[in-house]
Amino acid sequence: MMVEQTRPGEMIRLAVELRGVTREYGPGQARVRALDGVHLGFPAGSWTAVMGPSGSGKSTLLHCAAGLEKVSGGRVLLLGRDITSAPDGVLTALRRRTVGFIFQSFNLIGSLSAEQNVALPLRLAGSRVPRKDVRDVLAAVGLGDRLAHRPRELSGGQQQRVAIARAMVTRPEVLFADEPTGALDSTSARTVLGLMRGLVDAGGQTIVMVTHDPAAAASADAVVFLSDGRVVDRLVRPSVGAVADRLARLEG
Repeated sequence: MMVEQTRPGEMIRLAVELRGVTREYGPGQARVRALDGVHLGFPAGSWTAVMGPSGSGKSTLLHCAAGLEKVSGGRVLLLGRDITSAPDGVLTALRRRTVGFIFQSFNLIGSLSAEQNVALPLRLAGSRVPRKDVRDVLAAVGLGDRLAHRPRELSGGQQQRVAIARAMVTRPEVLFADEPTGALDSTSARTVLGLMRGLVDAGGQTIVMVTHDPAAAASADAVVFLSDGRVVDRLVRPSVGAVADRLARLEG
């Protein structure tokens, strides 16, 4: 795992690192640069929120950091491994073993029960599916009594908790979250953010989260702000007011 020196004598382990990363889309003169020379590290065992105006490159950064998209330039290191040019098969295996994902749309399979949805990543990886592990992780997110329920029988907040359980059942070292509370009411959002906070504080999880919500971002240890594909600001131990103020300046 990479280390970064912040002050003399202090070293921080980086779970994810972007070194001069650019990402471009489109041909010729229509080419658009979504990320523009991003240098950024995400410390292990911490929660970082990524914010910025629409079109600033937030989701692109998340996808590149997780190996879901190839970069146009620069390097991406995940858990100390350079994945910049890794073939798809290697990336797929790495994601199944060491990375978890949570999305705004939950991405649950409607025909499967909560228990079956959570077990799915293990089945896809060809691993044995210990029923106790699946049930334990559902119990940990407060859904131990909803094992047989299908997504349509669950509220939005409950579906997102199933998605968190599914992301955690493989015990990934890094969890990437793209607007995980964007489709939830405020009460459900607080529950989900509390679960994520617990994963970091109690489990040493590394979380990289894209969000547009200052309240969600303020739950993180730090907030990174993007504008026009570049890192332009950073807040440590942010408050809701400070996050909202910085975001308003960028959007203005």
